[in-house]
Amino acid sequence: MSVKVQESHLYDEQYHMINQKVFDVHTNGSDHETNITQEPFYDEFEVDGFFTALLLTPPYPQFEWTKKVQDTVMASFYWGYMTLQIPGGQLVYRFGARYLLFGALAVNCVISLMFPLGSYYGDWILAVICRIIQGLSQACILPGLHTCLGKWTPLEERGRMTAIVFRGIPLGTVLGFLLTGFIAGSPLGWPGIFRLYGILSGIMATILWFCLADTPAQHKSISEAERRYIEEALGTKKYKKQLPVPWKSILSSPGMIAIVVAHIGYSWGLLTLFYEVPAYMDKVMGVNIKTNGLLTALPFVTMFFTNFFFSWLADMLIVKKYLNVTQTRNLLNTMGCVAAAVGCVALAYAPKDIYVVETILVAICGIMVADNFGFFINHIDISPNFAGVMMGVSNFFGNGIASFAPIVAGLILTDVTDGYLWRIVFCIVGGFLFCTNLVYVLLGTGELADWNDHTQYERVYLKENILIPVEKDTDKNTDEDTFYENHDKDFTVGK
Repeated sequence: MSVKVQESHLYDEQYHMINQKVFDVHTNGSDHETNITQEPFYDEFEVDGFFTALLLTPPYPQFEWTKKVQDTVMASFYWGYMTLQIPGGQLVYRFGARYLLFGALAVNCVISLMFPLGSYYGDWILAVICRIIQGLSQACILPGLHTCLGKWTPLEERGRMTAIVFRGIPLGTVLGFLLTGFIAGSPLGWPGIFRLYGILSGIMATILWFCLADTPAQHKSISEAERRYIEEALGTKKYKKQLPVPWKSILSSPGMIAIVVAHIGYSWGLLTLFYEVPAYMDKVMGVNIKTNGLLTALPFVTMFFTNFFFSWLADMLIVKKYLNVTQTRNLLNTMGCVAAAVGCVALAYAPKDIYVVETILVAICGIMVADNFGFFINHIDISPNFAGVMMGVSNFFGNGIASFAPIVAGLILTDVTDGYLWRIVFCIVGGFLFCTNLVYVLLGTGELADWNDHTQYERVYLKENILIPVEKDTDKNTDEDTFYENHDKDFTVGK
């Protein structure tokens, strides 16, 4: 969970670079930019002494960057993040999650600590370079976490363990809003925001290095009983030779295609809500949500708590055998996407009442968390061995295509005060969520792929929810039913 908290903090750096007026945008004749702040500029800032040179004491400089430069600095993080998504999944699979996650946090520690100095002494060019490096390093985080979950989470506990990990996203976001506002108003100033995140990254990298193991077999303090339980439930063991990534099978798998489509719809909806709704509430509702801490934090707080409910629901349905894995993933994904789609349409036709709009927004965010236990962990169901690689692929296409959501909204919103144009934007999001979920339901699966383990050992067969690791004799043409063996221990899901 600490990794996701820190990742959320690092994402928040971009938001607070504007919200705390790290850089000021002024009128420029060639760029036709307008002044967006009443704060005085520190263009006369001069280095006076050792501590001032290191930006450790006020006053701190503010940057006279045009809106185009500002957008470039903001977008540069995603250039790096998207570039290394698919290779990042491959790197995690090749070298292990422990090394890659530690490296990601360590790199972000150094970059965050150096960012204020780099931005001042190297201007926007060095700021862009720093953000690209941060994006490159963070590209390994989601594939790394999925790789860990694939090695550590038995089916009957997968939902709850995933909830524990990914609840760090809303928690980190809320803490980021609280901490950065306080620090920016303190003598530490805006450079203190980046230094705080840098220190936290360093602390978490150290904890991760000493506490994380890639597999149960590599963990130093795990009990023998727990290790055997996890390995036998997942049908894994410590291979002498690493399996090659079956790229053709992964990319042509209907289940993988369903995950990618669902990821695109989910990311499109989420980016539209987080980037466009604040503008909607400001221009149409007349409420600046960024200045209202409660309105800003409430959706994320709701996500934090509903995360637990949906994780319990997913595991309960599987353990109690009310639904199989495929049906459970389809149900949870449908709950998240369809409910969010209905919420977006409701938002489009909602009266101009801040309480009504905020209630709808909170409901959308709270229910949309159900997708975490639909498509978002479906990679692990299909292939625990290659879950990180699959996450890299789906995250690349999901966020890559969804990055056009704000652009599409901008093309439609020729007048940001026109409620009818906003209605079109929200209805498009609702339709997108509904259609991508429909594709997921039609193509999605929760069954273990036969290419998850294409050696002659440890292939797992699922029969009546019984997980049994067996050895396959490739020299004999034996019917599939002969691969089941009797064991003293009952590995029936839920027992």
